[in-house]
Formats: sequence, C-alpha cells, structure tokens
Amino acid sequence: MSAEDLEKYETEMELQLYREYRDVVGLFRYVVETERRFYLTNQVELEARSADGEVYFEVTMADAWVWDMYRPARFVKNVRVVTFKDVNVEELAKPDLEVPTD
Repeated sequence: MSAEDLEKYETEMELQLYREYRDVVGLFRYVVETERRFYLTNQVELEARSADGEVYFEVTMADAWVWDMYRPARFVKNVRVVTFKDVNVEELAKPDLEVPTD
C-alpha cells in the first residue's frame, strides 16, 4: 500500500466518521472533549481529584459515542477516563422546533 493509498483510505474513514457523527449527534445531550478523545454522551460526571500534590480529572460517562475512526464499535455503554489535562464538557443546544425533512 502506497502512502497515497493510505492517505486516501484515512480521508475516506474520516468522512465516514463525520457522517456518522452528523447522524447521531441529535441523540445526545453532552459533548465531552479530553486530550485524546471526543465523546457524545447523555450522562457525564466530572470530578477533580488529587494525589501526591497532583491534580487529575476523572470523567465517567454512560450511553456514549466515541469519535475514533479506528474503533469498530463507537457506541459504548460506560466510559471512564482519567486525565491530567483539562476536560471540556458542554451541553448541546436542542432546537425548540424541528422541521420534518421529508
């Protein structure tokens, strides 16, 4: 496989992942960003903890979707992330009125 073939494959995988994200984003309430992953979830808990003078964050999520093109299954029932970097949690805005697409 050439470098060009690999780049084309990765581009196609990213496009497929974006399309999947676009299709499922309306099913979730929160967006969670860590230094390594991007999640959509309906339940999230974020706790700052400390040990030996170091502060870290523990994030637990339920009913989540993971932005990761290398995962064969992106829907996960429970996720626990421990990180020393900042974590961003945002609640997604829900439109008051949705217009049918058909």
